[in-house]
Amino acid sequence: MTSGELVILESISRERPDRVVRLTGYVQLSGGATEALELLLFRGFSSCITHPTAFDPDQSVLPDGACIEQATLLVGPLNPDAEQLLLGPVPVHQLLDPEAWS
Repeated sequence: MTSGELVILESISRERPDRVVRLTGYVQLSGGATEALELLLFRGFSSCITHPTAFDPDQSVLPDGACIEQATLLVGPLNPDAEQLLLGPVPVHQLLDPEAWS
């Protein structure tokens, strides 16, 4: 997934405040090790919940070495005690179409 694709997802999420997207994958570290990576998108904003997020909204929340493997579409706002799954996990490119968010 590229930063440009993340911008597209953020744009779609601004139009769908009733949806949350969870992106999962990993970060490739120096030396070959990996760490789990999870981002949430809601109302046009992305937040990395496993790694630090810059205060500058013009900077990508994707850390260096990030690889997003799948996306999950949930009912928003998110209720961690009773998540409502709408779609997924699916490849991220499936959510680049706004029709998939219905």
